Order: sequence, then structure tokens, then C-alpha cells
Amino acid sequence: MIHQYKMGGRNIVMDIASGSIHEVDDATYDMIELYGKEDRESVVKTIADRYPDLEEGEAAEIYDELSELAAEGKLFAEDTFAPMAGELKARTSGVVKALCLHVAHSCNLNCSYCFASQGRFHGERALMSFETGKRAIDFLVENSGSRRNLEVDFFGGEPLLNWEVVKQIVAYARSIEKEKGKNFRFTLTTNGMLVDDEVIAFSNREMHNVVLSLDGRREVHDRFRKDYAGNGSWETIVPKFQRFVEARGGKNYYIRGTFTHANPDFLEDIKVMLDLGFTELSMEPVVCAPGDPMALTEEDFPIVAEQYEKLAELMEARAKEGRPFTFYHYMIDLEDGPCIYKRISGCGSGTEYMAVTPWGDLFPCHQFVGEEAFKLGDIWNGVTNTGVREDFANCNVYAREECKDCWARLYNRLGTRGVRVRLQAIPQAHGVCDLLKDRGEG
Repeated sequence: MIHQYKMGGRNIVMDIASGSIHEVDDATYDMIELYGKEDRESVVKTIADRYPDLEEGEAAEIYDELSELAAEGKLFAEDTFAPMAGELKARTSGVVKALCLHVAHSCNLNCSYCFASQGRFHGERALMSFETGKRAIDFLVENSGSRRNLEVDFFGGEPLLNWEVVKQIVAYARSIEKEKGKNFRFTLTTNGMLVDDEVIAFSNREMHNVVLSLDGRREVHDRFRKDYAGNGSWETIVPKFQRFVEARGGKNYYIRGTFTHANPDFLEDIKVMLDLGFTELSMEPVVCAPGDPMALTEEDFPIVAEQYEKLAELMEARAKEGRPFTFYHYMIDLEDGPCIYKRISGCGSGTEYMAVTPWGDLFPCHQFVGEEAFKLGDIWNGVTNTGVREDFANCNVYAREECKDCWARLYNRLGTRGVRVRLQAIPQAHGVCDLLKDRGEG
């Protein structure tokens, strides 16, 4: 399968199965559209007639060069990955490499778009005990097989509401690393309200990454991210985030925003983040039920699509000026890219990655916490709801009709972390998005 598009004065041709990306001239671009649909003589004549400035025989040379690329597997390559999707997943069956620890089902903000019901996840407010957190670490080690690098995300609610337990869990994990032959990499996600110098110092020492929630423009952020008194949080958290990022040397963090029906022009929020001095950025589409006032609509789509293109142009312009920035979903290695396993199997939710509630219950990921039908088991007895685990194991880019024939199937968000130039859909993750769609949230 070939995908072609024009942007920024460039003609881009993507060969989906091989992963090859070609920048070509106009004549070659048009010939690729015709290649294989007609015989060689007809295609060469059509292009020669369309581009009279081509030298005699040049159209035929272009055709032959395309044929050479096809023979080398760099154009019109056959997709042979579909049979591998289930096989590769089966090889890692039962191996858990990451946990999302919900150390606090409580929050000090009252964000109206919160998919987690202001941190309660459709249940009661609760804080994880150290004993539960310790057992979660043991569960991860016991189910990680021969994997050395293990990931633990501290999540909520707001995890800083249970900061002492976070520190205790980190200390315990560090104490068993050498004995167990493991290396823990921790991530903290915070709304910033409780960030102080001690949080910054500990995080810079122990957290592989920190995710800082900021929606961009003050008016956009404060519209939804309010405290329980109804006050916006922008003015409180921005100076703390700036201090946090400066202390980390501007590395190993993400400013993570959410765009909704209220701000489909999210590039304006990214510009504000840049003006504040942040250069590691992410903006995510809101997760909410259809019909919710904040839900993105069909009318928003042209705006959102345009934002992604303008974002690419802004990134290119700033890179040329020596002021580059990173956008999470545009991160891709154009030399090698991710391994084929990640490209076809998705994010690993429910199999390699699980969320742990304050009580020790296991769910496929944070998006499903509180949905009893998706409960996998618990950290003491392991996965007992094997049917749900199998459902998630079978989620891959070839599992649904609308995905398997999509040109972007090998550029999904949780596989490659996304080429997002002219992607003709609001970004969603393959695999998990399948089940979110079934719940009306995809």
C-alpha cells in the first residue's frame, strides 16, 4: 500500500509495509499514482504528455527507477505482517513489564472533563497503602519473566496526595533491584498543585520521567481545571512547572494538555507552552462520552486536522531557527523506527501493562479502572479473568476491518508514537481504542 500527500512544498510518498518514505518531484509523484494501474508504455506516455519539459526518455527512466525500488522492496511492498500479529503477541503472553499504580483515587482539582470522575474512577475516594504498593512491585517482578527494565507509573487522581507512600514504594523497589536483576524506571503524573522543592528534588533523583498537566492558554486551562472552590489552577502551577523543568535540565518531562470541543485550535495552546519555556509537549484529545458538551464533534475535525499540519510547519520553522521542540506524537526514528512487534501489536494494555487500584485490583489500563466488567484480577491472585486478557491480547492493527486496510495502521500512536502529518483521523490508539469505541468513548 502506498500513501501520498503534499505538504510544505514537498511531495511525500510512504510505502506502508516497508516503512520507506520518499520525497519526490511532481512527475514521479504522479507516476506513482499510475504505476501498476496501466502498462508501462501507457504510464510513460501519460506522464510525458503531462510534463512536456521532461527530456526525451526521462519519463521512461522514472518508470524504470520505480520498478527498481519495487524490486528492492521499497515501493509497493507486500504486507506480510498480518499473520505475525497474534504469533508475536503469544510469545510474550503472561509477561508484564509495566504497572500504573493508582496511589490516590482522590484529587485536589475538580476538572470537569476528567474521565476518572475527579480521580474517584466511579468509586470511593481512597489512598493506596504501602503494603498494597509493595505487593504490586512484587507482582510485577514475579510476572516480568526475564525482562530487566520494568516501568512503574504513579498515577491518580493526584499521586502527590499520597506522596509518602510513593517514596516508600520507590525505596522498596530500589532495595530489591540488584537481588531480582531488575531496573525500575518510575514516572510521575501530577497536576502540580502540591509540587514543592522536596517533590522536585526527589523526582529528579528517582523519576525517569514526569508528566505535568497543563492545557495551554490560561483561559482554556482554567475553564476546566479548577479547584473545588471554583478557582482556576493556571497561575498556581505554571511557576512550579517552570521551576520543576529547570531543575531537570529541560529533559525527561512532558507538559501534557487536553484539547476538547472548547479548544480544537490546540496549536494556540502549544504556542503558549512554548512561550512559557516548555519544549517537551503533548496534547491529547479528550476522552468522554458522545454528546458530552466537551466531546470533539465532526465540525471540529477540519480544525483539528489543520492544527496537526500547522504544528508540523511550526516545528520545522523553529528547528531551522535553532529553537526546536518535541511533540510526543511526532516522535519517530526515520532510520530504523520501532520494532515490528510494537508496530503491529499496539500498546500492550491488559497483557504487558496493567493498572492497579488502591485496593490492589488489576485493570487493563487507567481508562478502564472502575469498570467491573474489565477487572482482570488482583495483585495477590494474579489475572483470573482470562477472557478479558485474551480480548486485549487480540487487539492489534489487523483485528478490525476499518483498521487493517488503513494506510496508518503501522504508524499508530502507541506503536510508532505517530507520524501525524495529514493523518485523516483524530488520533486514537489502535487496540485500546477498539474497546473504547465499544464503550462509546473512542
